[in-house]
Amino acid sequence: MTASTTRRTAAKSRIAAAGAIAVAGALLLTACGDQTKNGPSNRAASAPLADLLPKEIRDKGTIKVGSDIAYPPVEFKDKSGRTVGIDPDIAAAIGKQLGVTLQFENGTFDTLITGLRSKRYDLAMSSMTDTKDRQQGIDSETKKKVGEGVDFVDYFTAGVSIYTRKGDDQGITSWADLCGKKIAVQRGTVSHDLAKDESKKCTGGRKIAIETFDNDLEAQTRLRSGGVDAASSDFPVAAYAVKTSGGGKDFQIVGEQVEAAPYGIAVAKGNDKLTNAVRAALEAIIKNGQYGKIISKWGVEAGAVTEAKVNGGS
Repeated sequence: MTASTTRRTAAKSRIAAAGAIAVAGALLLTACGDQTKNGPSNRAASAPLADLLPKEIRDKGTIKVGSDIAYPPVEFKDKSGRTVGIDPDIAAAIGKQLGVTLQFENGTFDTLITGLRSKRYDLAMSSMTDTKDRQQGIDSETKKKVGEGVDFVDYFTAGVSIYTRKGDDQGITSWADLCGKKIAVQRGTVSHDLAKDESKKCTGGRKIAIETFDNDLEAQTRLRSGGVDAASSDFPVAAYAVKTSGGGKDFQIVGEQVEAAPYGIAVAKGNDKLTNAVRAALEAIIKNGQYGKIISKWGVEAGAVTEAKVNGGS
């Protein structure tokens, strides 16, 4: 989910998308196993940045992470039902620096920030674009204040892509070409915002027919069945769908990705100590090379960041 709103809810169909990277799941389990082998106090004692955490989290040994776990390859379930992907791998590495386990809990994407406010989660990590509206608690469509906002620790950069059925691009090469056509998107994402904004520009009564879904995999299913002309999601997700769906025979990306912006790990406003601890841990794994290895493993080097920033989105 890139430049203006939120990006991507777990669905059973996500399991089918995960077959190509079962090995990644095994790697993640190894990392998580290292974190949970000992009790919280033992893990914290051996972790270089444990003292940066709030005491109640350090003592508990667990950070609850809200995530929409249906967005391969960023976060999804493998065949055994385990949470794997870019975000869980980065979270596991951050957890080792802090001496805690980052425990992913599934939730619908457009409810994750609310979950932070209600303290259901300590963090939200779900391909969520860092934007000023989210930082300030502003609804991106109405521009009205709807909450306190969140702080972001930025860890990746991604744009938004359009994709169609393979060999059937409907003449679509840009967002303007969607006028008079149907598109499937995940509700509350930047793709959803872009489609609404572009539809307002369409002339001659040729608006974009926008179909919204709880998660990106449902949008892919709608496109695959021929119910819409195109779908849109963040570039890493679109590229993964193109590569894996139907053995690479279902979809193709059309045009260039747009709205490149940072993904951020969201923290509720006022929780500065946790924000700073996560930022320091991310900076540490960037410097020690572990972050780069994770990014390379998933083939998304183009989105790598070189430093950990707070609230770097616009």
